Amino acid sequence: MSNLTLKKIRLRNGVWEGRLSGGSGLQRPEIQVKYLDLPVESVSVIESDEPGSWDVSIPIPTHSVADGVQTFVIYDTIGETKLGDFTLIAGEAISDDLRAEMELLRAELDMLKRAFRRHCLETM
Repeated sequence: MSNLTLKKIRLRNGVWEGRLSGGSGLQRPEIQVKYLDLPVESVSVIESDEPGSWDVSIPIPTHSVADGVQTFVIYDTIGETKLGDFTLIAGEAISDDLRAEMELLRAELDMLKRAFRRHCLETM
């Protein structure tokens, strides 16, 4: 079990950035990032300005930017535990998902309107 905590800072210019904290002493954490169960190359972990914290930079491989949902999983290799993950969603999958979500919201809103009108009629 790892006592490390990973917090996202930002995703910018094709690089996911986060901060690891809660490690033991001065030992640099060993992390691994996997995409499609393969390790992501060039992941960097450098000591931050805050004591006991490290800045993590994960370059997003260009081949992973594609239609659909792409998930990256971040592991602590020493404690053999998952620290976090992030997801990229692009292309046709996103537009279909948004349309479906909007249709669900409309249906729920219509249901609430009917229930509210029924309640108003019953309490008059």
